[in-house]
Amino acid sequence: MKETEKAYVRIYTGNGQGKTTAAFGIVVRALCAGKTAYIGQFIKNEKYNETGIVNFCKHVEIEQLGFGCFLDREPDENDKAAAKAALDHCQTKIGSQCYDVIVLDELCLAIYYGFVTVQEVIDVLNKRNELTEIIITGRYAPQELIDYADLVTEMKEIKHYYQEGVLSRNGFDH
Repeated sequence: MKETEKAYVRIYTGNGQGKTTAAFGIVVRALCAGKTAYIGQFIKNEKYNETGIVNFCKHVEIEQLGFGCFLDREPDENDKAAAKAALDHCQTKIGSQCYDVIVLDELCLAIYYGFVTVQEVIDVLNKRNELTEIIITGRYAPQELIDYADLVTEMKEIKHYYQEGVLSRNGFDH
């Protein structure tokens, strides 16, 4: 099998831990190969430890585009407006042809909550440069987006120490 110059759409979904981590792993791999990357984080508004990669690599840009997680509150119209604005912003990044890999982190959650539609996302993806790899993360990837993607990995939780009352650990879980 030979390497191809075509880029692909990847999805990391499921209820298990590691979706964003997998996406960041691909970004690190790309950066080490001399490529450029953009990470747009839907939903998230906090700089988790992995965003510190910008301190070590100069060809990566990361932006938090949301109002935070919904663990302790119901999503609202501000979240919806932020997700729509984020998708528009990311469309500009995708169309810029400045990046070899673009991560749309937690985009599946934005779709799940009805902030953006699958068709709006597919319309954006259809405008991408054929050499720009796209990685979409988040729980609840809709079947239509799964069908559109070239590679889909489902993270399935089997067991997690959160169930034993262990909170998010610095450097390992955030």
